[in-house]
Amino acid sequence: MARVVLKPGHVRPVHTGHPWVFQQAVGRVEGGALAGDEVAVFDPQGRFLGRGLYSPKSAIPVRLFTRSDRPIDGALVRERFARAIELRRELGLPASDTDAYRLIHGEGDGLPGLIVDVLGDVVSVQLNTVGIAKREGLVFAAIEEALSPRAVLDRTGEIAARIEGVEVGRGVVRGDTSVDALRFRERGFSFEVPLSLGQKTGYYLDQRTLRGRVEALAHGHKVLDAYSFIGSFALAAARGGARHVVSVDESALVAEVAAETARRNGLSDRIEVRRGDALAALEHAANEGGYDLVLCDPPKLAPSRGKREAALVAYRRLARSACAATKPGGLLVLSSCSGVISHEDLVRALAFGARDANVGAVVLERHVQAADHPVPAAFPEGLYLKSVVARVEPLA
Repeated sequence: MARVVLKPGHVRPVHTGHPWVFQQAVGRVEGGALAGDEVAVFDPQGRFLGRGLYSPKSAIPVRLFTRSDRPIDGALVRERFARAIELRRELGLPASDTDAYRLIHGEGDGLPGLIVDVLGDVVSVQLNTVGIAKREGLVFAAIEEALSPRAVLDRTGEIAARIEGVEVGRGVVRGDTSVDALRFRERGFSFEVPLSLGQKTGYYLDQRTLRGRVEALAHGHKVLDAYSFIGSFALAAARGGARHVVSVDESALVAEVAAETARRNGLSDRIEVRRGDALAALEHAANEGGYDLVLCDPPKLAPSRGKREAALVAYRRLARSACAATKPGGLLVLSSCSGVISHEDLVRALAFGARDANVGAVVLERHVQAADHPVPAAFPEGLYLKSVVARVEPLA
């Protein structure tokens, strides 16, 4: 087996449990490792640190799977699936009102590079590294043994495909090829999402907890969901007793699905679906007197560390528009799904954005991704989703 030897001064994060070996930490590679190969990682003194899979084109050339000398094989994959299933059972997933959840969350479930979402009777996967893609047979076998789904859907993203040299999502790769939509339930809501939408694995499961909180906050309010996708936050707000909800997305197909989803769940009388740009909707809302509750969960603005500074500027601009769109005394929910943006970064952007809008913002709550997206304690990058609930107030 090839060996990856770390440089002096770069051992501590790996030694204390971080699952990534960054490019700048690699001193040398011995034994002619090829893309996707299993490699052993050692410190400069020759002490064994673990086994992982090799991605030479990535800024993270090794992702560790185990700290022991056991092989990364079918037995390990099956064991990690069994452990993940047991954790979801402890979390109450699936439940009578929810059959959509994340089963494998990469490093959080000991299978770096792999995402597995259960969406009703379909399982959606992302094979995000060359190593895990070369072991797709082991992955699919574990899925079929554990879940017996109607179909398995490959939704590997374009960024992973470009960096890792793997295939972009191929659609249905196992089971019933006639599947044309994801049909599932979340918190009692019924969804039917066409495969043509193509957003991540098909649905944003990570905001489930915050959607429940929005439902509790929305009673009697006029609500704007500025980046609605298919309207999951809008549904929560409407069921929570909002007197009127405006759901905005720039995609015509998304808006069509959002309207149908509201109708299917008996909430179309409270939800108005609009097709349009989110920032323009926020500006229009400000000019019209604002909303009691404004929801802003934009797409990833910082896909890499190199984009972080530009993203902070964009979050500040978004926060200004969102604060202006929120009535004095109203609530703003602002989210970031960029791993390189911390909660502190998000709150700072909110503070500057509020100042730009000539209002104040008081943070009441902080939220992260749902519990079926676990994060190792030594892996802060895994806590990618951050949200704040803030009260927007006039300046004293």
